[in-house]
Amino acid sequence: MKKIILSAFSFLLLISIAITSCAQPGASGPDAAYVKDNYTKYEFQIPMRDGKKLFTSVYVPKDSTKKYPFMMDRTCYSVAPYGPDKYKGSLGPSPAFLHDGYIFVYQDVRGRWMSEGIYEEMTPEKEVHKTDNDVDEGTDTYDTIDWLLKNVKNNNGKVGVWGISYPGFYTTTALLSRHPALVAASPQAPIADLWRDDGWHNGAFFLVANFGFYPGFTNRQNDKPTQRRGGRFNPGTNDGYDFFLKMGPMKNTNDKYYKDTIRLWNEMMDHPNYDQHWKDRNVLTHLHDIKTAVLVTGGWYDAEDLYGAINTYKTLVKENPKTPVYFTMGPWVHGGWARGAGDHLGDIDFGGPTGPYYRDDIEFKFFSHYLKGTELNIAPINTFETGVNKWKAYKTWPPKEAEDKQLYLLPGGKLSFAAPAAGKDTYDEYVSDPNNPVPFLDHKSMDMDREYMTADQRFLADRKDVISYTSDVLTEDVTIAGNIWANLKIATTGTDADFIVKVLDVHPDTASNNKFTGKNVKMGGYQQMVRSEPMRGKYRNSIEKPEPFTPGKVTPVNWELQDVLHTFKKGHKIMVQVQSTWFPLVDRNPQTFVDIMKCDSTAFKKATQRIYTSKEHPSFLKVRVVN
Repeated sequence: MKKIILSAFSFLLLISIAITSCAQPGASGPDAAYVKDNYTKYEFQIPMRDGKKLFTSVYVPKDSTKKYPFMMDRTCYSVAPYGPDKYKGSLGPSPAFLHDGYIFVYQDVRGRWMSEGIYEEMTPEKEVHKTDNDVDEGTDTYDTIDWLLKNVKNNNGKVGVWGISYPGFYTTTALLSRHPALVAASPQAPIADLWRDDGWHNGAFFLVANFGFYPGFTNRQNDKPTQRRGGRFNPGTNDGYDFFLKMGPMKNTNDKYYKDTIRLWNEMMDHPNYDQHWKDRNVLTHLHDIKTAVLVTGGWYDAEDLYGAINTYKTLVKENPKTPVYFTMGPWVHGGWARGAGDHLGDIDFGGPTGPYYRDDIEFKFFSHYLKGTELNIAPINTFETGVNKWKAYKTWPPKEAEDKQLYLLPGGKLSFAAPAAGKDTYDEYVSDPNNPVPFLDHKSMDMDREYMTADQRFLADRKDVISYTSDVLTEDVTIAGNIWANLKIATTGTDADFIVKVLDVHPDTASNNKFTGKNVKMGGYQQMVRSEPMRGKYRNSIEKPEPFTPGKVTPVNWELQDVLHTFKKGHKIMVQVQSTWFPLVDRNPQTFVDIMKCDSTAFKKATQRIYTSKEHPSFLKVRVVN
């Protein structure tokens, strides 16, 4: 997402500052001296068609004997450092760009930092622009490109745009400028649909990720340019589970802490359903008639914008079949491909560095080809296959050879590709207590720790409100490629309920530790998370119009767990876990049909949840298996 704050709530500020700002005043590093020696920095207030001006830093190579293409990053996270004599410590997506020579452009988007205007979160894009006042990120990009081409010397008339997270969204909207000079763009971990990416996963609110973000993000709520950073929220503890449990219902975020002072937070609290507010912020509906070459990048373990990367790619390919669209997915967290080795996550070893391969052999070559005419020899789809730790190239995603299969939850905690046999209407049940929710981490933290996406789930073994279904030991490798759909048949004693499904790779008891294995952790029997997603039951039939459960009635609840490329190796087991709380990653469902953002603590009730495992009412995962 967006998730960038100066607080203990999120590791993502450090990632974002490094990615979008590269350096602050006084920055040093291996590239800092090179930047100053080889580039001249300019600062401009570039006028938009409605008269507003956007603050823009431009770094131009001092060697004026050549013409250079533009590489542009539009951001809501500041183009700092400010001042023509204060330089970033590096430029571009990676050092390869810096040393190859480009004109680098960094722009504060409308309403943020030193740019004029009022900020809107994920600015609604317009299909038609009848007057100069019909502005959006697409028109702002168009006007910026037009100005740069006319006012910056020694450019070759070609523009590339890149950005990660929120700047990934601005890269997607740059495509909507449809400016003929924009020849290459790379939306990386882009927000595509704010409700689905960062706010509500199938209607379940991602609490810990969002709560700490907005104080730091909110450095201004008016049209007055500023260099002031947002405030810092101090929870007074590193125990997020305890903090959010004591906070009480969601309305207490304002009653106890924010006091209705943060406009963007209130917009989220006022719109829990997928209403017009969110529909206007779904950029996917506008991705047609695109001529620009695109490289969409994401990480299999991106806790913020996995949906955005996958669905931006799928939409672009579907709506623009003649446009060159490339897709890369690696074993990365949010933005993890931009810096560092990308060789592990938590205890899980990826077999070596993966980040340099992307930066040098995919990203750099993509932009160099379209902006400078160099050779391009990359596959349309480059995906990292977790489990066996190897890169796979495909022509389409999901791969055409993937076969749909159903992985059934069976009586006795069994999991199998064979359907349940005839017999009585079997089920498993558990009591879900929102006042004693299942934790998503095995340790104290105020963050959405990125490692949770591969973390060992054995710490939940004694929880009676987590049900596990396990396959026999695999006699051959099983590779799943593409999206997973959960299809549960449930009954609840409440009128609302969340259901979380987790797909795990159970390592054999003989598995050896690796160099990244944590202290006091044994890889033997490790229950590695592969994919997981919640579903807020009231949205099972419509994300726009929630409806209650009828207590005791067998009801289908289906939702997408998103894409994977993972091999469960011979000798491993596949496990599926089902639970109804996941705290404080997800806010607590009171298990009564109420407005969860506005209700008080009296709404929270225990409920008994049944998961059916019979021939009459089968529960299963729909997966795509590559033979």
